[in-house]
Amino acid sequence: MFRLDKKIAVITGGGSGIGKAIALRFAKQGAVIHIIELSVESAGEAADEIKNAGGTVLIHSCNVASQKEVLAVFKNIGAIDILVNNAGIANIGKADTTSEEDFDRVLSVNVKGVYNCIYAALPQLRKSNGGVILNMASVAALTGLAERFAYSTSKGAILAMTMSVARDYMAENIRCNSISPARVHTPFVDGYIKKNYPGKEEEMFDKLSKAQPIGRMGTPEEVANLALYLCSEEASFITGIDYPIDGGFLKLNN
Repeated sequence: MFRLDKKIAVITGGGSGIGKAIALRFAKQGAVIHIIELSVESAGEAADEIKNAGGTVLIHSCNVASQKEVLAVFKNIGAIDILVNNAGIANIGKADTTSEEDFDRVLSVNVKGVYNCIYAALPQLRKSNGGVILNMASVAALTGLAERFAYSTSKGAILAMTMSVARDYMAENIRCNSISPARVHTPFVDGYIKKNYPGKEEEMFDKLSKAQPIGRMGTPEEVANLALYLCSEEASFITGIDYPIDGGFLKLNN
């Protein structure tokens, strides 16, 4: 079960964190992996791990916010079976403390970047007679998180895009779903704590971990396992749905 043998999978932001975990998991299940990153160097470690495990991987340098670059990459890749829109950036700020520059930057990557990849991927999915699009949303789209105005806005858009794409391309055998993680322990989290709470890293890590009722952060591998299911034939009856993976954050917080 959950095999992806000979499936062509494109994963944006596949060089680190959740994207890397998804790339590794899909490769282990037999998929041919195409990682899209801003720079080739940032995906080198992930690519090495996949190759060392006997998998097949190609890296493409691309700014997902540029439709011209995205179209060129997807044309070069050709027919695909799976697109995972994982690339994204975060921002700290409320509505009146978020600059126009930061707002535009977050939406250009998190929203336009997903649109660009979907736009470019659809013709390539049709060549394979259908496939799967999986978008990375966030619990920030489903509940109020303090000082996450631009980020929450962008992830709310992902939910709407997911349902729209699922509806529009259902007849073409293209499924589209999204995943909404709560806090996941990635290098980004470690960098955020180190930058904003110097000298209090351990204390803040514990506090952020306990924000999930289950008492810890999620792992990239746990998100990758859910992504694998949603992109496999075992999930062939599922489309237009968002899946929170949150350690009880949305429903069990008092």
